[in-house]
Amino acid sequence: MDILKKIRSRRSIRKFTKKAVLPAAINKILEAGRWAPSGLNNQPWRFMVLSGEAKNALAGFTHCAPVIKSCDKAVLIFLDKKSSYHRDKDLMAVGACAQNMLLCAHSLKLGACWLGEILNRRNELQKHLKIKNRLELQAVIALGRPAQKLPAGKRRTLKKIMV
Repeated sequence: MDILKKIRSRRSIRKFTKKAVLPAAINKILEAGRWAPSGLNNQPWRFMVLSGEAKNALAGFTHCAPVIKSCDKAVLIFLDKKSSYHRDKDLMAVGACAQNMLLCAHSLKLGACWLGEILNRRNELQKHLKIKNRLELQAVIALGRPAQKLPAGKRRTLKKIMV
């Protein structure tokens, strides 16, 4: 399948089966994130993968708890402030990293959902996880085997979004 078809068919999956995601798949997804573009190639992202009880504890920090409890793994993406050279550019790089991971998961026939609401309690969560101050949580990606099939997505036409 060509890349545009993959992009168009990707959906945010919020319900997962109980079947585990294999470590090889997690490594491929992390590799995809690692190869995202970043300004000056500073690669400002850092990853943490949670499963089991640690993942379930994460659910207590968001309204999206059912998504986290349902998924097999949660990938946390942090901005490493020490490797940052321009915050805006580095935040865009982290976004590109997350998108690479989402597309890779989809290509592996896995489900994924980029969770952002959890950032409202970022400081509490980072204390709970004992994360160093130089790392700042930017995204959580719930990963698992999809238990739902979603309809085709909708987007505005190019004509409506062109300036």
